[in-house]
Amino acid sequence: MLPCINWLQPFLALLSSTLLTRGQYCPSSCLCPDHHTVDCTGQSLTRLPDSIPLDVRRLLLSDNWIPWIPSDFLVLYSDLVYLDLRNNSLNRLEPGTLSTSSRLVFLDLGSNNLTEIPSGTFGESRNLIKLRLGNNPYLTMVGTDAFEGLTSLRELELERNGLAGLDVGVLERLPSLRLLRLEGNPWICNCHFAKLFVWLTENQNKLPKGMDGMECSLPLDGQRVSLSLLSEESFRECRGILTLTDYLIVIFSGISVSVAAIMASFFLASTVHCFQRLSKGGKADEEEGND
Repeated sequence: MLPCINWLQPFLALLSSTLLTRGQYCPSSCLCPDHHTVDCTGQSLTRLPDSIPLDVRRLLLSDNWIPWIPSDFLVLYSDLVYLDLRNNSLNRLEPGTLSTSSRLVFLDLGSNNLTEIPSGTFGESRNLIKLRLGNNPYLTMVGTDAFEGLTSLRELELERNGLAGLDVGVLERLPSLRLLRLEGNPWICNCHFAKLFVWLTENQNKLPKGMDGMECSLPLDGQRVSLSLLSEESFRECRGILTLTDYLIVIFSGISVSVAAIMASFFLASTVHCFQRLSKGGKADEEEGND
């Protein structure tokens, strides 16, 4: 019997140590079903929990009241690959908060109170494959470079937000995109929307319901129409409208032409003046010779 007990002692010690360690590092009111998972779902948290293991890989924080994420949060948890913050009270993202999440693969920020996704938000998230930003009713602006660097992103959800328009450059920066959700936004079918409409027409295979799942408001009467009922001809009046870039090009071209014209006039005037002086000098020499 004694040899058996002696053999079991190291095993029991290891098991006891593992349980104590796991209990010690698991945040209160959260569950830790395995060594790399922390589940704090639906615990009425008003801030991020303390004592999260530094080697956590899956962090579940949905259905709480968390209003913000510290800007250095992901610096501490460099092994994190799955972060669920759905259905919280997030109203902004601190600059640089997500720019260091190099291993993050899944991120859910849906059903919050975000108002803006500024440029550079996901600077170093090159491994991010799925990004959920839907059901943020106050989200009205996405920066042109907001998704810069997300070269592996395959699924992007922006449905049921407050977007009336979206710069097509935002989507052109996602070379691996396979699925895009944009339905349920208050799109306005104006000239700003025209380029996005062309992009959506060419990439309907990435929309779960195609163009049938999206509507926009007509600028004049506000009537909602399905994008499937529109065509590029619906925006033909926008073809002659210049964008800000076009205006800048025209202004720059005008200035360049003006400067060139002034220089040419100055050169011509100088040349004429020289010829006049030479002509006068020749006549004077001729008169002196006659004298």
